Amino acid sequence: MHNFSANYNKLLEVLNTIEPRSNYFKQIRKPKLSDKELVSIALTSEYLGIESELQLFRVLPFSLRSKIERTVYNRRRRKLFHFIEEIRLQFVKRFNEFENYFIIDSMPLEVCKLSRANRSTIYNENGIESPDRGYCASQNRRYYGYKFHAVCSVNGIIETFDLSKASIHDIHFLKDVKNQMSNCTIIGDKGYLSNPYQLDLFEDRNINLDTPMRKNQLNYKKQAYVFRKSRKRIETLFSQLCDQFQIRRNYTKTFLGLKARILSKVTALTVIQYINKFVFKRAINKLKINIT
Repeated sequence: MHNFSANYNKLLEVLNTIEPRSNYFKQIRKPKLSDKELVSIALTSEYLGIESELQLFRVLPFSLRSKIERTVYNRRRRKLFHFIEEIRLQFVKRFNEFENYFIIDSMPLEVCKLSRANRSTIYNENGIESPDRGYCASQNRRYYGYKFHAVCSVNGIIETFDLSKASIHDIHFLKDVKNQMSNCTIIGDKGYLSNPYQLDLFEDRNINLDTPMRKNQLNYKKQAYVFRKSRKRIETLFSQLCDQFQIRRNYTKTFLGLKARILSKVTALTVIQYINKFVFKRAINKLKINIT
């Protein structure tokens, strides 16, 4: 699992089966390191848990390290954000093309401790995208940073995700979901309970939003057991993102860098799930098993 070259070659081989292009920008002079190779390096580093780019270039084989400088690598990786998302969606389509049931949830991404929030300057280059204070009900604590919103299938494949300020309520993510999904059932917790939103989703996109009711509500009915059990799938997925992919540990200084890093982590997760199912024919969510 810790052999960088072997894991890199395996991920590049899988990317070649999905994406025929090697470069995504029209350039007069082709770079020594193609865009696809750069994406493979980024995914391999996330899979192996290499958080520091300095450490990445220490373990990077000379055949790859000699083709690109560290600052150029960082700049090109951020520039390839939309193309990495296209690659991820191609993998997701292989899993979720005929899926009708999904789970929605969010988790906090803390930038720094509350005591340092007033003097923190990271991610503040743009007032619209800067972090702020929020409250996490599941952990019963306040924090300073962002929220990671996600919709996944019952098998644990992330269909769509987004970042928002910590103060934004979970229910507002449904506006984005409305523009990306249709003709399905989405299972959520009490944070997504809203009759107007449920009606709007059903009438416009034929999305059935199923959430547990509050006990003091009129005509209270307990949520189906199969839905309550399925909802735990996304919580396990979040735990895997925090444990192996360390999504809460980010050393980036700009919001664009943060987005690129999180996208790389989610894409690496999806690619490993793809390799488990279609290459090795094993359980897709055994992420710590060797892929080489």
